[in-house]
Amino acid sequence: MSVYLALEILTIFIPLLFSYDRNLKFYPKLKVVGLSLILVGSLYIIGDIWFTKSGFWGFNEKYHSGIMIFNLPLEECLFFIVIPYASLFLHDTLVYLFPKAVLSRLATQVLSLVLCFSLLALVIFNLNKAYTAIYFSVALLSIIWAWISAFELLRRYYLTFCVILIPFFLVNSVLTGSFIAEPVVWYNNGQNLGIRIGTVPVEDISYAFSLILLNLIVVHRLIGWFNRNSLKG
Repeated sequence: MSVYLALEILTIFIPLLFSYDRNLKFYPKLKVVGLSLILVGSLYIIGDIWFTKSGFWGFNEKYHSGIMIFNLPLEECLFFIVIPYASLFLHDTLVYLFPKAVLSRLATQVLSLVLCFSLLALVIFNLNKAYTAIYFSVALLSIIWAWISAFELLRRYYLTFCVILIPFFLVNSVLTGSFIAEPVVWYNNGQNLGIRIGTVPVEDISYAFSLILLNLIVVHRLIGWFNRNSLKG
């Protein structure tokens, strides 16, 4: 078994084990979660294919299975199922355990404004760095979309993401070379800021933020759509 695949199995094992917990009640959402993972994951995989083809990042053959899909390792495609699934599960678990943990409307608005202007500035001043410019732009757009269409979700997500970031950072640290001889995923530093937290490029935080938030928004929208249509029926 490859290092990459083993890491993904460890990541999703507990979320899968407790997805049918009667108190958490995550299982009724599995249909919309699955649809969201396909929709959002497909967009990220398309971006991944282009980034890999352009040499902005790549994968160490020592640490993946060698099974390739559109020039991506199988494990890289699974990443967009495993990580969002585990993160959505953790988000729902935190909401269940701490139902009163929510930012005020004013704090959410101020934080959103600060993040939006910061991300916009970073994009404008780094248009020559593809990873920085593209995924900071995606994070910016995801905040705006959430602000407009799922503000109450955003009030919770800013808090839950701080917790979600801990396991994500641990997983990504291994992928980028911490604790092992070589990185599973290597980056072309000419296409990012070159700033790392340990071995993790700072852009990966924005990447995770938008990947999870977009899935949460799509799940939120799909649940609303299915509820409305069931009432009409």
